[in-house]
Amino acid sequence: MPLVTAIRYVTPLREGGSLPGVVEADDLGTYVMKFTGAGQGRKALVAEVIAGELGRRLGLRVPDQVIIDLDPAIGRHEPDPDVQDLLKASTGWNLGVDFLPGSLGFDPLGWTPDAGFASRVLWFDAFIGNVDRSWRNPNMLVWHGDVWLIDHGASLYFHHAWANASRVFSGPYDVDDHVLTPYATALADAEAELAPRITEALLREVLGLVPDRWLDGDPHFDGADAARDAYVELLLARAAEPRDWLPELDVAHRRPDTGTRRGEKRPSWLGGGGSR
Repeated sequence: MPLVTAIRYVTPLREGGSLPGVVEADDLGTYVMKFTGAGQGRKALVAEVIAGELGRRLGLRVPDQVIIDLDPAIGRHEPDPDVQDLLKASTGWNLGVDFLPGSLGFDPLGWTPDAGFASRVLWFDAFIGNVDRSWRNPNMLVWHGDVWLIDHGASLYFHHAWANASRVFSGPYDVDDHVLTPYATALADAEAELAPRITEALLREVLGLVPDRWLDGDPHFDGADAARDAYVELLLARAAEPRDWLPELDVAHRRPDTGTRRGEKRPSWLGGGGSR
């Protein structure tokens, strides 16, 4: 991934739980910077790189990513003490995501996704275990008429528990709150298109983009390369048959007659859930 240097901190994005910030870099680019010193730590950035670059190679729109070198002097005169502490704790390499000026948050009331797009995104999110594309927080931006996927730091959650990673990352993906579930009526086609493209070569290409310094130091592995091997092994096994982690679409929409209804908290305008 390209390496750039931050030259100016512009503003925090306070709607993000990790307090990402907009920065300008020496390549004349403007980026949303995700910090190594944020509460989620380096693994959130690892997930961003793996998921984002994998999604791009599967044909999904993901903003370009770079490594941003942050000099400690950048935060010296920041008036907000929380931001200043975050900048001081994040000197060195951080992740930059291309800033999309004028983009709008995805709203299903204003844009109806086609079945192919919705199904590909839902399959991808199920594969990476993305728990953060709900109707409350779609993590999608509409820019120049296209929908872009952002914020994948909560995916690949198995790497927070490597000792039990295979067990933690098993079982059906919960599609109840996924914002695109009502539109993903071509899930079988998405499966046939995307699953064969998850190869060892592809995964190793993507893992090769993660900086060693974000992978080193994990007590479960003897260095960054061993950590990469573990990611590749687990994701390759997930792509193999049987792929029982993705429910059939009719299962995703099914609502039992008694007890808690699936998707009952989903607003009625999204469909696929709620009261009859």
